[in-house]
Amino acid sequence: MNYEDKTVLVTGAANGIGLAIARAYIEKGATVVLADKDQEEGQKAATELGEKAFFYLIDLKNVNEIVQMFHHLQYHHGNIDILINNAGVSKFCPLEDLTVEEWDGILHVNLRSFVFTSKEFYKLNKGTSYGRIINIASTRAFMSEPHSEAYGASKGGIVALTHALALSLGEENITVNCISPGWIQTSAYDELRIKDHVQHPSLRVGKPEDIARACLFLTDDYNDFINGENITIDGGMMKKMIYEE
Repeated sequence: MNYEDKTVLVTGAANGIGLAIARAYIEKGATVVLADKDQEEGQKAATELGEKAFFYLIDLKNVNEIVQMFHHLQYHHGNIDILINNAGVSKFCPLEDLTVEEWDGILHVNLRSFVFTSKEFYKLNKGTSYGRIINIASTRAFMSEPHSEAYGASKGGIVALTHALALSLGEENITVNCISPGWIQTSAYDELRIKDHVQHPSLRVGKPEDIARACLFLTDDYNDFINGENITIDGGMMKKMIYEE
């Protein structure tokens, strides 16, 4: 997995899973653009990752800013080979209190931005022999808890969007796949309890690096026959029947 000739765009890359993904590609030699609305943390992350990392400030709710970002990236980097749609917001709210603004805010970041970053990526990669899109969804696309309607709908939409895009972009040699993380602890991992870990069939809570390694695998040059798929990375939790004793 040598990515020295590849340029990668990761949205929501200032911290957490997105930052781990950016770091993984940097370690494999790629040039990486970290796109995020958190300028302080994003710029800090890019500086720490070194000379092949670049921060781009963007509000992904704004489609015009997405278009402008791709124009900027084309001018400065020539092409974007890999798009990791990772940005997401989460807010649980009782249905009776849910407003149109809150619903739209979550759907615009978590789902609509994925559509229009993919559109601009497609336009940039038409006629090339390689392109990879990875959409980061969630196991909440398949199971829920109360008051998660907007978040769950956005993540379910990402899974469906993935196989639709795979069919639409296949003729351009662009593969589109999805990763649905389960419990991924992005901070204070050492403070987790034993019971947090052992409830997982894999006997531990996930780490951002678990998702990053899957991205590296899916975007490898040789893995062009994996397309339109969703890969669940949750330590086996979705395969576990849970009943009260």
